[in-house]
Amino acid sequence: MMTEPKTTYRSDALRSAHRIAQDLHAAGAIDKATMRRFDVSCLTPVEDLKPEAIRAIRETAQMSQAIFAMALNVTTSLVSKWERGEKKPGGPSLKLLALANRKGIDAIL
Repeated sequence: MMTEPKTTYRSDALRSAHRIAQDLHAAGAIDKATMRRFDVSCLTPVEDLKPEAIRAIRETAQMSQAIFAMALNVTTSLVSKWERGEKKPGGPSLKLLALANRKGIDAIL
């Protein structure tokens, strides 16, 4: 059986369905693309990040706001507003931040 991702599921039923899909994938009964669809549908969406967490991600990466903004394909002003709590990241930016937080900045570069 494949290792379960370190995340939470939308429900216990989806946890069970995901585990079954992992076993089927390991046995070669479902392909990688189908497994990715199971991942997306079963796993809990990315949670909001607090301004301090965003700043910590950037500082851990040892990046200025300008370089961090370039890595995320946003403006320096927007990164600044996130870190001050004036705006909240969403959509692809939030997903990239969560990925950088979980796996390091190199995961998004």
